[in-house]
Amino acid sequence: MTRPHLGNVFITGAAAGVGAATTRLLVAAGYTVYAGVHKDVGTLEQLADVRLVPIDVSDPHSVAAATEQVSAHVGAAGLSAVINNAGLIVQGPLELIPPEQLRRQFEVNTFGPAYVAQAFLPLLRAGSGRLINISAPTARVAVPFMAPIGASKAAVASLSDALRLELAAWSIPVVVVEPGGTQTEIFAKAETDMRTWLAAADPDRAALYRNQLAAFGAAAAKQKLGQVEPVAKVIVKAVGARRPKRHYAAGKGVALFGVLAHLPAGLRERLLTTVFGLRRTTPASAR
Repeated sequence: MTRPHLGNVFITGAAAGVGAATTRLLVAAGYTVYAGVHKDVGTLEQLADVRLVPIDVSDPHSVAAATEQVSAHVGAAGLSAVINNAGLIVQGPLELIPPEQLRRQFEVNTFGPAYVAQAFLPLLRAGSGRLINISAPTARVAVPFMAPIGASKAAVASLSDALRLELAAWSIPVVVVEPGGTQTEIFAKAETDMRTWLAAADPDRAALYRNQLAAFGAAAAKQKLGQVEPVAKVIVKAVGARRPKRHYAAGKGVALFGVLAHLPAGLRERLLTTVFGLRRTTPASAR
């Protein structure tokens, strides 16, 4: 029996992690997926009903070219959904993070979704679709040494809320999906990148954070990361829901962040410094 075609979906960051899992589930559900990929395409070429679309979300010209490619395929049918999933993590002491790393964090995580929304909205109007932006729990609750990722995702959440009002006249839903920590390479890469630029930082200033970073790393290592599939299922649910919610929580640990977000600021900060071992840690001396 022929499976019904549910529509066309464009997703960024489709090659790995949550993006790859979401792409697989969308195809299985009956969607044609236009998979935005930057460099590596992973195993996407092996999937039927997947069309690879080269894109660098931090480059408006690349986003425009991707829009033209997708438009040429979908035509008047437009898109059922655009999923802004591409992202990266920059972590570490804000005092020491190189400017180019900070810039890259916002270029990919914040400017990228904005560029994609600007370029793809005509296709969403044509397809009576919805825009889905992937956020993070740190957008709501600030975590030490995660300031760049938290700030970039908080900006995405704010952009989403404003855009939802701006697009109300066309009944285009704007959805924010907030996934918990997942077992993907993005976290390992963030740790490796941090160690690289810390090694190049002023050694005296870097040494000041030695004890705090050790405590933070030990606490983070105890946290169990979830699988990508539950997050992908929530995203697919948001794609297909007749009346999607404004906000979806997905995966491990998100509920706890929801509780923390509603605590008085002083209590929340004391809990976080305790959980990450910073309350008992004394600053190291410069070398």
